[in-house]
Amino acid sequence: MAQDLETGLLRAFVTAARAGSISRAAQALGHTQPALSQQLRRLERITGQRLLNRTPSGVTLAPGGEALMPYAERILALSAQALTSARTSLAGHCGVGLIEDLTTARLPQALADFARVHPGATLEMISMPGPEMRQAFEDGRLHIALCDPAYLAEPPRWSVRRPLTWAASTDFDPSADPLPLIMFSQPCRWRAPVLAALDRAERRWQIIFESTSLTGIQAAVRAGLGVAALLPVSIEIGMTAIDDTSVLPAMPDVELGLVRSSSTDGDPLVNAVEAVLRNVA
Repeated sequence: MAQDLETGLLRAFVTAARAGSISRAAQALGHTQPALSQQLRRLERITGQRLLNRTPSGVTLAPGGEALMPYAERILALSAQALTSARTSLAGHCGVGLIEDLTTARLPQALADFARVHPGATLEMISMPGPEMRQAFEDGRLHIALCDPAYLAEPPRWSVRRPLTWAASTDFDPSADPLPLIMFSQPCRWRAPVLAALDRAERRWQIIFESTSLTGIQAAVRAGLGVAALLPVSIEIGMTAIDDTSVLPAMPDVELGLVRSSSTDGDPLVNAVEAVLRNVA
């Protein structure tokens, strides 16, 4: 008899993968750690796959988890959108700001699904550096954004911390000295903590490639030019995560914040877009 993939189990899996930790995910979901672990084991039994690699430093996606993740995120997003659609039909325009790191992940797909469910609504998705995003808010072009909130004047209504992961090609040698780094061009507030982590570990480093584009960063990583600090959702086929702290130092988490213009309070379309961003972030 075929088994369904329960949204509660998928939410447990996605939350654990994004948090990089069972304990942090349990706290975020309001569960106990044993209860969340039981949900994850149940999902692994249903799928017949090991979904997460568990280490003393946290969890990372196993190959089975990498395959399931895009489906899990889309199922959760569509579930939330279906509930919204059943309650109301939405129309209007909403400018949505996204940091570059999220533009090739599953968030654009979730927003595209949202637009199909609500054909009367127009979503304008914009990715730009922090200072320009701030100006777009002030000009009224953006109504809501998921980004590094430090760049914007309005405080985040909600924030979450996500781990950065060392990403490299499958044949990259992380013992190279100096360590070749692939980094986002300035302004990027995540550069300083990455370099500080290497300095504390007394690893010599050299920036050999910079880009303002996530696709450019990913291409350089796949080509084996060096190692990059990315969100786990940005690690694609042809790349691997290096989570062995004896090889490369652990990095601090970074903050993603949901910032929304106060002028949109009570706007049903922006309320619904905010729900999508919360579910997928």
